[in-house]
Amino acid sequence: MAEATYFVGARLGAGSESIFLHGLRKLDVESPGPEDFTRMSELVAEYADFPLGGTDASVIALAERLDAFIVVTLDRRHFAAVRPRHREAFELLP
Repeated sequence: MAEATYFVGARLGAGSESIFLHGLRKLDVESPGPEDFTRMSELVAEYADFPLGGTDASVIALAERLDAFIVVTLDRRHFAAVRPRHREAFELLP
């Protein structure tokens, strides 16, 4: 959500970012839990030479915990390179 909000704001302006954020109220947004921060730390350390940042690591940790296999992202480079614990690879959209 953080990267999507930034992308909308940077590309389309504050008005579009505000509309985007308002639309998120209808979603059930999952926040990282304590176990996710441990996994995020592991991912950032494991991919330190890549580098993989905390935002991408949070998406991966949540996907693993929720057994999600699809990641919607424009950052194919990072998400295609990381092998999640729960499957061979993520299905990336678009």
